[in-house]
Amino acid sequence: MAITKLEQIFDALKSKPKKRLVAAYANDDHTIEAVSKALDMGIIDATLVGDEPTIKEVCAKHNIDPSKFLIVQENDETKAAAKAVELINNGEGDVLMKGLVSTDKYMRAILNKEKGLLPPKAVLSHVTVVQVPTYHKLLIVGDVAIIPAPDLKQKIAITNYLIKTAHSLGIEKPKVALLAATEQVSPAMPACVDATLISKMADRGQIKGAFVDGPLALDVAIDPESAKIKKLTGEVAGDADCILFPNIESGNVFFKSCTKLAKGELGAMVMGAKVPCVLTSRGDSVQSKMYSIALAANAAK
Repeated sequence: MAITKLEQIFDALKSKPKKRLVAAYANDDHTIEAVSKALDMGIIDATLVGDEPTIKEVCAKHNIDPSKFLIVQENDETKAAAKAVELINNGEGDVLMKGLVSTDKYMRAILNKEKGLLPPKAVLSHVTVVQVPTYHKLLIVGDVAIIPAPDLKQKIAITNYLIKTAHSLGIEKPKVALLAATEQVSPAMPACVDATLISKMADRGQIKGAFVDGPLALDVAIDPESAKIKKLTGEVAGDADCILFPNIESGNVFFKSCTKLAKGELGAMVMGAKVPCVLTSRGDSVQSKMYSIALAANAAK
């Protein structure tokens, strides 16, 4: 059965073996609270890499028993990120999570050529699952945070990550919309050209497990009435599960509009590494971090 609300991921995880999460530089309240709540729900085990006195101080402030975590002492954020990655590579974790460490240092640890988590020739991309009150199901979107202007190869990789995430949420054959400013195939717009090529690849079985269509403007991708008015047919039009954005600006504006203006919720993770990597903003809510933990644990092997 397909998951249509973010909170349903928690229930789905309760019937699966627990994954071990490793949090890099887990010195902040939101990370510790979110990991603690996920642990209490029985969906993960957790290792916190960071400054042990600071972690215990945060735990005391929030009445959290620090003994529920495995704490690995490291008070330098760069070294803490590297240590967390090392634990994953040693088979001591299934999911990596960003704590108080800055995004650039977190990503450098993942991308380290000798000791990181990126397989050869892999594409690292950010996948966000958005729950908007005005849409009837979850939207799985990318890339909104890592790749500024994806080329065709990167867009193909992102499309496959969106499909893989949808499958992990029980959507057997997701509907993927390849976004552009228009649904017309305009050679003057690179987004339209790339969308046409990817759509044709899906038609020929080079991209599997989904209905893929594009170029599609946002209105015809998610609104049945707009698709009807513009006489667009097919499985995807008006009912997308996934959206591939042509660039980071369009994706970033979309997901922030969903959360800040439409009161949406989200979970997010980085795909393409050896394990799913939770990458949320240091200012994100505990709830958003919990959804991200659940999303990554659900996607982990």
